[in-house]
Amino acid sequence: MLNDIYNECEAKMKSSIEHMQRDFKTLRTGKVTTSVLDNVKIDYYGTMTALDQVGSIIATDATTIVVNPWEKNLLNLIESAISKANVGANPNNDGVQIKLFFPAMTVEQRQESVKQMKVMGENARVAVRNDRKNANDKVKKLEKDKAVTADESKSAQDNIQKITDKYIAQIDTILKTKEAEILKV
Repeated sequence: MLNDIYNECEAKMKSSIEHMQRDFKTLRTGKVTTSVLDNVKIDYYGTMTALDQVGSIIATDATTIVVNPWEKNLLNLIESAISKANVGANPNNDGVQIKLFFPAMTVEQRQESVKQMKVMGENARVAVRNDRKNANDKVKKLEKDKAVTADESKSAQDNIQKITDKYIAQIDTILKTKEAEILKV
């Protein structure tokens, strides 16, 4: 019963960290990645469709992304969608493919990325603390329903706090690593 609460709590905390790391992919670091286009969608025959579903997206070097649509009639739609998404580079349509040339990141841009990263990290910490609260509430309900003793409840809440501390420390470590990666010139 208590082990189920621990396992569920740990699984939710793990997913909070995974969510934070997925969010990090949208941040720009020194080297451009194709994930900066993950949120760009085009109207493909009436359905909003992700770019990687209508063409290939390749990072050819540290500052260039090339989008090759599978249907050439989509070039203008893709170009306008990228322009509206404001990804940090203007699309260049050569009639065959779209190239995005990203300028090298300035110190200010790197610091701005670090700020965004820290907000994402704080959101993950809040999610982990909410998972702790939910688990503690379940334990307190079990105690109230006389399914566990007061001592077992206290012990369970201590275990939940240990799990929480472990995941908060993991978030802090990931944030430090990512900050060093972003600020490295």
